[in-house]
Amino acid sequence: MKKQTGFTLIELMVGITISLIVLAAALAIFNDSVRSNQVVTLRADMTDNLRAGLNLIQQDLLQVGTGIPTGGIPIPNTPNGAGTCNIGQPVNRPNLQPGLTFPACNFALPAVEPGADLGPKVTSPDVAPGPNSDLISILYADNALSLDKDPINRPASPGVVACNGTISASGDTVTFDASATCHNLAIASVPVQAGDLILFTNAQGNAIQTVTSVNGQALNFAKGDAFNLNGRGDPQGTIVQLQNLDPVTNKPNGTYPPTTASRIWMISYYLDNITDPTHVRLIRQVNFRPGQPVGDTLENLQFTYNFVDGVANPSGQQTVPPGLSESQIRAINVSLSARSTRLWAKSGHYLRDSLATQVSLRSMAFVNRYN
Repeated sequence: MKKQTGFTLIELMVGITISLIVLAAALAIFNDSVRSNQVVTLRADMTDNLRAGLNLIQQDLLQVGTGIPTGGIPIPNTPNGAGTCNIGQPVNRPNLQPGLTFPACNFALPAVEPGADLGPKVTSPDVAPGPNSDLISILYADNALSLDKDPINRPASPGVVACNGTISASGDTVTFDASATCHNLAIASVPVQAGDLILFTNAQGNAIQTVTSVNGQALNFAKGDAFNLNGRGDPQGTIVQLQNLDPVTNKPNGTYPPTTASRIWMISYYLDNITDPTHVRLIRQVNFRPGQPVGDTLENLQFTYNFVDGVANPSGQQTVPPGLSESQIRAINVSLSARSTRLWAKSGHYLRDSLATQVSLRSMAFVNRYN
């Protein structure tokens, strides 16, 4: 009989063992590759969120103060007996939840209003609650809507055609002249709409109101607006104070000197931990319109401020130091922190990262030496 060839049991077991060792090594390498790819993906997502949010904040901060009067825009106010504090109703401030107002003693809306610790106390699944996050509100004029190129009620003069716009005595309706040399609202690239803030300026000063409705060329400013700016009877800061004064009584007479208008954007940034508590979002809100998320799974938002007073020039301040004002802010330091959207399988923990930057406020530091 021919001898039968094949593997012995020992040879088979050795072969299987070697194969298992090679397979285990291959699986380990593959698993390491998957984990490495996961950490790269998680870090890339965090970086994208941080950079997207921080870039938008930077873009808005670079425009802070554009077209805003030095010291801010006067708001309706009633001074106390010493004239040091506003005892009238404060102005409502955009935020995650209703009920927040600008500082009660404010006589004006500054170009930058800090909000240290006014944001939510953001928690994470694996970290104990930390300090409250910050929020910020900033102002700048909309240069694309050229309402300020000519007075609403420009009188005729040699070589100049009149603009026959009107401002009601109470200031609750402003009608623009649609002629070619005046203000045709219909051709605006971003139309005026309810909720917009309009700054009025003339020789008497400045005042700001909230558009509540638009009817063709007429803007209406009814009471009960979201900011609580319209229809106020305070002795200072209302549009009524922009009227001509009666020569006998020295009180507003219901007519206005040539008055220009500008649309003002109030931009607010804060964190939202309510819509989806497991994925806290960075919110950018324009006026009181619904806030838009611009970053996801963020854990902290902090602002500090550098002031110039010509003496100490305090920097890294969370709030306005005593004796200084928001108009002396010259730079803002921004810190934004994020965590990964899910656990890193290798460690069983979330990955974390943060970005920080400093933005110089160009318009706040501008000085017209030839004025």
